[in-house]
Amino acid sequence: MSNASNPLATSRIAVLGYGSQGRAHALNLRDSGLDVVVGLRPNGPTWHKAKADGFNVAEPAEAVKGADLVAVLTPDMVQPTLYRESIEPNIKPGAALLFAHGFNVHFGQIKPRADIDVILVAPKGPGALVRSEYERGRGVPCIWAVHQDVSGQAEAKTKGYADGIGGGRAMIIRTDFKEETETDLFGEQAVLCGGASELVIKGFETLVEAGYQPEIAYYEVMHELKLIVDLFYDGGLAKMLQFVSETAQYGDYVSGPRVVDAGTKARMKDVLTDIQDGTFARNWIAEYQAGLPNYKRLKQADLEHPIEQVGAKLRARMPWLQPNPAPAAVAPLKKAG
Repeated sequence: MSNASNPLATSRIAVLGYGSQGRAHALNLRDSGLDVVVGLRPNGPTWHKAKADGFNVAEPAEAVKGADLVAVLTPDMVQPTLYRESIEPNIKPGAALLFAHGFNVHFGQIKPRADIDVILVAPKGPGALVRSEYERGRGVPCIWAVHQDVSGQAEAKTKGYADGIGGGRAMIIRTDFKEETETDLFGEQAVLCGGASELVIKGFETLVEAGYQPEIAYYEVMHELKLIVDLFYDGGLAKMLQFVSETAQYGDYVSGPRVVDAGTKARMKDVLTDIQDGTFARNWIAEYQAGLPNYKRLKQADLEHPIEQVGAKLRARMPWLQPNPAPAAVAPLKKAG
């Protein structure tokens, strides 16, 4: 979509937050010819970074004033205070309030004013990918939703924003705040973060407790997981089955269901129920308000697990994992003779 045909072509967009997604969105929107101001706390590291990237940067309240669309791209737990203090008193009637995750609206932590549009655009990839694909002339697929349409133009604004960050070049899929929030939380907890990490840890412990070397166990259950995930990412189950051995395939068929069985699926349903009925949200909000005592304890336990101690030593010997590996020192050849 050209700038002229984008419904946001004459709009001012305030991007609040300049982390991974915030920076990518702001840069892509600007490169799409749209008018962007970045709202940040004064003189923090992201303030200076946005300034260095050439943006007009203002405190959040000032950035919101006069904006036609306000994109909230800060962490979930700081959004309610940001809304109450900087957005609600300053966003103009008929403007659009945009989120990349529906958590706070869906669970009632933010109750948007009745005179504004409330919309969602969530790229299905990290900010670095959103930016790099845009620069290549491509885009990352996005899901989008309209929660509240006051102007009668909420859908057009949502699609215009998705186009502005490159999503229209790939694919945009309609959803709603409930579906986006609940499926996102479930995926993180049951499969992507909680499920995968616990599967790796339990596999590591099983091998080490059986007497195998921790280094070998690490390579087999964590290091090589990337190879399988990359195949999933590129071509789903079909590509994974195409590129692993017949022995691995047979083991998949007969042993996978023994580990992840009907009981696992039943517990996944319990996780989903906690998400759907608000139990997880209430617990997480209470944990954050209490200063994150359990969060910090559980995180530290993960970081101190033996798999991390072993992994740190092994990863240090794999220079290709570093972003800019230094050239290895080459010992001089000895003269023959």
